[in-house]
Amino acid sequence: MLVMKKQPGRIFAILLILLLVGVLWYFFSNIIVYVLLAWVFSLMGTPLHNFLMKYVKVGKFHLGPSAASALTILVFLLGFALLLRLFIPLFVQQAANLSELNYSAIAHALSEPIAQFNNWAMEHGLITEAVSPEEQVQQALRLEKWFKPEALSDWFSALVSAAGNIFIGFFSVLFITFFFLKEQGLFTSFIQMMVPDEYEKKVEVVLDRISTLLTRYFLGVLLQITIITIIVTVGLSLLGVENALLIGFFAALINVIPYLGPAIGAVVGILITISSNLDLNFYDQMLPLIGKVALVFALMQMIDNFFLQPWIFSNSVRAHPLEIFLVIMMGAKLGGILGMVVAIPVYTVLRVVGATFLSEFKFVQELTERMENGE
Repeated sequence: MLVMKKQPGRIFAILLILLLVGVLWYFFSNIIVYVLLAWVFSLMGTPLHNFLMKYVKVGKFHLGPSAASALTILVFLLGFALLLRLFIPLFVQQAANLSELNYSAIAHALSEPIAQFNNWAMEHGLITEAVSPEEQVQQALRLEKWFKPEALSDWFSALVSAAGNIFIGFFSVLFITFFFLKEQGLFTSFIQMMVPDEYEKKVEVVLDRISTLLTRYFLGVLLQITIITIIVTVGLSLLGVENALLIGFFAALINVIPYLGPAIGAVVGILITISSNLDLNFYDQMLPLIGKVALVFALMQMIDNFFLQPWIFSNSVRAHPLEIFLVIMMGAKLGGILGMVVAIPVYTVLRVVGATFLSEFKFVQELTERMENGE
């Protein structure tokens, strides 16, 4: 009977917390995003921060929390600056190439296979009239409205106009991250202030478990990006494909989008390869080159699917593959590509909360069984 009385009170408290979170999100969504991003960066930086605190000395003295936090953020900034230094010139070069894309040249390079496909489609009644190869290339790629020089100018103008907000957001996240690293219980204390005293200990346990799982997840994703970049870059370089580093890094970043990302990375890699080699004969030179790119991406996907992703998910999410698939699809339905990217971390948080506060429900027990057994 006592349990029956406690359940409504517990559910009411949870609903009240969710309502409070919803109100705060409605009025202060940008600030909440800054705080959450800073928390994520602090989770990713905590291993380095702790390493600096433990092993780095200045004379006879170990680094203090402030110095270790500042050095951790400096490492983040140097890494970000290095990425910009490496890839911005490559992106600018490819953007310039695409802004001046010659559809006639592409159509000419692909004219023979396009003509053969058109003849085959007309013979089988799939089409009644074939447009010119140039028009087909335009319709297939639809790049003319995205990569015209004037479009690039518009994008640059929009970026400049938003520079103020980007600047404020960037340094707000860095500032908050510094204090989350320096005082590693600060985020936990802030959340505990928002819950009743009777749930304070449970909330502390929940946040500790979430921090552990998400730290593993995000570090795993960083390792995944690094390994995929190396695999694709080295593979394409050995096969003589130009812009291998650009293709590899883009493929690794876009691979963060589940299921859809690998396909986008492969298509963009093939597109960059074609646009950089328009002078090649299609059957003798272009097609083998495209085959090499496709082979490297296929190898990368096998390594990612059979080794990297299982390792990441087994150390963080600990959920059934079908479960992950359904969660990602729901994330796509609710938030598009961004929803797919954040679906797994959000689901991890919800499972930890459910395992702690709603463990008496059979549905929650089934969803969290793997996670509970894995720890």
